[in-house]
Amino acid sequence: MIWPVFLQPESGSTPIPSMPGVERLGPDVLVDRIGRAKELGIPAVALFPATPPARKTPTGDEALNPENLICTAVRAVKKQVPGIGVICDVALDPYTSHGHDGIVQDGYVLNDETVEVLRKQAVVQAQAGCDVIAPSDMMDGRVGAIRSALDAAGFTHVSILSYAAKYASAFYGPFRDAVGSATNLGTADKKTYQMDPANTDEAIREVAIDLAEGADLVMVKPGMPYLDIVSRVKREFGVPTFAYQVSGEFAMLSAAAANGWLDRKRAVLESLLAFKRAGADGVLTYFAVEAAELLR
Repeated sequence: MIWPVFLQPESGSTPIPSMPGVERLGPDVLVDRIGRAKELGIPAVALFPATPPARKTPTGDEALNPENLICTAVRAVKKQVPGIGVICDVALDPYTSHGHDGIVQDGYVLNDETVEVLRKQAVVQAQAGCDVIAPSDMMDGRVGAIRSALDAAGFTHVSILSYAAKYASAFYGPFRDAVGSATNLGTADKKTYQMDPANTDEAIREVAIDLAEGADLVMVKPGMPYLDIVSRVKREFGVPTFAYQVSGEFAMLSAAAANGWLDRKRAVLESLLAFKRAGADGVLTYFAVEAAELLR
């Protein structure tokens, strides 16, 4: 299990209403929380920033700032919680004023121009000390470009976990609240670069392309509604295959348990078991700390 963690610049923590029990963590509490996760056996955390609105621009320039939320958090975690892996998201949506994963012109996301920024973002995060770069943007060719950029900068040891099969899903809503991109995105969608939920074969093609470009691990997102994709990817490629139990999945289970409609402990562990049964080698889940405590 990998624990996704939301960051904020302010001290303390801020609850996320659409994800009961999940908080944005400030720099003064981040290290202690991640230290506890390590004690419970969680091998890695995935960091996501809630960028202040004043730092958001149409081109997502804050993504390249070596002192941004992600980079400062990575340095702190690697220094004070040695041994835990740090995964960094590569995409521009936490940093853009329009909420898209890339640079937008005339209503369309520009693929190649975005990839050039993602190359630089990956290197900045590697310089901060992250162990795994996780491009979630779904631009074509970005895995090969990022691998090339990392190698040229001397970061051949930094792995790439590609969001290879990322669907244009309705289950991302609470996440966008958590990183502050929901308001920026408004009524727009990401169907021009994320995948059609009805399409299975495209997922296989996307995984094959990303592996050929140098991905070390691949991701399917969302999780439970797409366990058939997880299973097919694992069977066809036999590579490390991860799944993301996304914010909407967490919110549904949490709400049902809060209303007494589900046994929370049993439902959480059963949902995670389903990922394992489908063939996932790892799961990004907001239940990671809770589940680790239950298993202990």
